[in-house]
Amino acid sequence: MTTALFTHPACQNHLTPAGHPEQVARLQAIEAALAAPAFNALQRHKAPLGTLEQIRKGHSKVYYDRIEAACPTTGLTQLDGDTSMSPGSFEAARRAVGGCVAAVDTVMAGDAQNAFVACRPPGHHAEKAKPMGFCLFSTVAIAAIHAADAHDLMRVAVIDFDVHHGNGTQDVLWHESRVKFASSHQMPLFPGSGGRHQKGAFGQILNIPLEEGTGGEVMREAYDHEVFPALRDYDPDLILVSAGFDAHSRDPLAGLHWDTLDFSWLAHRICDLADECCDGRVVSSLEGGYDLEALADSVEAYVDVMMERGE
Repeated sequence: MTTALFTHPACQNHLTPAGHPEQVARLQAIEAALAAPAFNALQRHKAPLGTLEQIRKGHSKVYYDRIEAACPTTGLTQLDGDTSMSPGSFEAARRAVGGCVAAVDTVMAGDAQNAFVACRPPGHHAEKAKPMGFCLFSTVAIAAIHAADAHDLMRVAVIDFDVHHGNGTQDVLWHESRVKFASSHQMPLFPGSGGRHQKGAFGQILNIPLEEGTGGEVMREAYDHEVFPALRDYDPDLILVSAGFDAHSRDPLAGLHWDTLDFSWLAHRICDLADECCDGRVVSSLEGGYDLEALADSVEAYVDVMMERGE
């Protein structure tokens, strides 16, 4: 068994305005880091296109059609102040969904122990009927519902350690009894959601707000005393991760003070939980991370642990 990597060149065709933090260079920095000899054992796959049927697990056909229609033939279209589309954006977003769904299927089939999906645009801010926060489709939430539907799973866990709350994931999963969603995030911060009182229709949502300036020690305590015990009691059949690396101290969009070793720690502890509950099955999908050097270093450290634990 090994670690599968899903990505696609089309994800570099999603262009954003000059100076936008969610830029093509993010994926280029990750690809350069994972091209090192230490990552030769990665099982590399091109992310397939997500289908309408898959995307409708998180969004209506009306929404899907609206996003497709908004995709320009030239130039850029602004969907809101933060979120834009270029001619390649619709395909890129579909590749992100398709890659995450394919990663779930690969891990569930036993063809890889775990998987990392290096696609963009990210997804965890896209609500059922609203693109926002750089996101078009709710990638990880769609993959979680797909896992439950296609593989007859009654307990899927989603962990989101991006510095911003995964409001889109929460919105899509609010009435989904088969998926438990746990998010840690800086608060207050965009998008303004993620309070502890937001628990989902079945009490299946766990939000862990962290104050600005919080470092890795506080994060580790929160995960060891709240997130992991709750998920261990839940006993998931599969763990999905919204892997955002913007809680790093060098990231320009937030104010948490994690370092690269904190992402290694998270990877180890997530794998510990997966070993206890679901035969090591973990699928991680890229979300944020906007300092290019910090992003590359953090993804390298995270995937290195996944490969070590996938042997």
